[in-house]
Amino acid sequence: MSTPQQQPWPAPIAQAPVEATVLIPGSKSETNRALVLAALATGPSVITDGLDSRDTRLMRDALRALGVGITEAGNQWTVQPPSTLSAGGTVDCGLAGTVMRFVPPIAALVNGSVSFDGDEQAYARPMDVMLAALDQLGVTVEDQATSLPFTLTGTGRPAGGVVTIDASSSSQFVSGLLLAGAKYAEGIDIRHDGEPIPSLPHIEMTVAMLRARGVQVDDSEPDRWVVAPGPIRPLDVSIEPDLSNAAPFLAAAAVTGGTVTIPHWPTRTLQPGDHLRGILEQFGAEVRLTEAGLTVHGTDQLHHVDLDLREASELTPVVAAVAALANTTSHIRGVGHIRGHETDRLAALEFELNSLGGHVVQTDDGLTIHPRLMYSGEWRTYADHRLAQAGAVLGLVIDDIVLDDVSCVDKTMPEFVTLWQQMLAGSERRSGVAEARE
Repeated sequence: MSTPQQQPWPAPIAQAPVEATVLIPGSKSETNRALVLAALATGPSVITDGLDSRDTRLMRDALRALGVGITEAGNQWTVQPPSTLSAGGTVDCGLAGTVMRFVPPIAALVNGSVSFDGDEQAYARPMDVMLAALDQLGVTVEDQATSLPFTLTGTGRPAGGVVTIDASSSSQFVSGLLLAGAKYAEGIDIRHDGEPIPSLPHIEMTVAMLRARGVQVDDSEPDRWVVAPGPIRPLDVSIEPDLSNAAPFLAAAAVTGGTVTIPHWPTRTLQPGDHLRGILEQFGAEVRLTEAGLTVHGTDQLHHVDLDLREASELTPVVAAVAALANTTSHIRGVGHIRGHETDRLAALEFELNSLGGHVVQTDDGLTIHPRLMYSGEWRTYADHRLAQAGAVLGLVIDDIVLDDVSCVDKTMPEFVTLWQQMLAGSERRSGVAEARE
């Protein structure tokens, strides 16, 4: 499988407090769940304002490989499920956790074999829980694989029933089984046995989207989800902005003492990125949610924080970057599982922040960040879009930060560099900095 070409990028410094309104593209989490459910529905569905990024292109191509029809016309995609899913080539997972964990339970519905592969870096991402679960459900996994690449052989309609897993490394294992469970003969009864599951709002999102399509889900008992067998209704949906991808832009306001507004911020949402409101307030920023959107205004000082980010762990890299610029020591807790994300995010943040002069120490479940005066240097992204976003935030206030590769933002936000540059250019025009240079 091919990996995108690396693109070094000098992160631009903010010549003035950031003042901008930034339109954020659609939620990846919501888009890929909507695609999967539309592919399993009893009729066609239309998805409006879905995120067009590498992860969602991989999901669309994966579903097409199983016989699903998807046509794209501007910001609207029409998904036509086939009468019977079929196998058609290898599914490329790239580095997308949603593809490697959501599509195998669907491929189990194929009467035949389906192969899965991805970026080399994806081979290190945990898959043993999902593959063991499918084995419990009667799906054959070639050579007892525990990670990519692998081949599984579906039976057309697995029996389903009770499956016990340890999902403490990723909520995606639960969501993946939930999304396909209604299509199994007996439905599915998922039982978690292990340490607390991270990112529970993502499971709540999955459950809510299933119920919106008429699927019966009983989650009344802790660590257990029972999906009744039955049809999945087609549903036309509009996708919310990706609130986690708003993190670096809102952080820009906090670290430069500026003001950033994200339009169309939902008043009620299951996206974990909504935690940004409370997080940035703890850093000392002023946060307002109005009809215009979510506005963050940076004040004259960044306060230290002590945060449990278990439910919103994807925010950790950007939050760590802000904490490295705060007034004194901060603690991030509850995120030990992100060692198994696109890269070992805790090790990467510790090394990269320290390489710029910071003082960061890993703990069992997070980071302790002691702010220090930091200096210019290379910021490695490890093919991880969240690491790239963190490097961009630091580059606003530290001269000559160069990301070794910014192409990884294509995973969830191909427009990132353009939006970042537009944000800074507009801020400079308003402050008169551009005119003063001429």
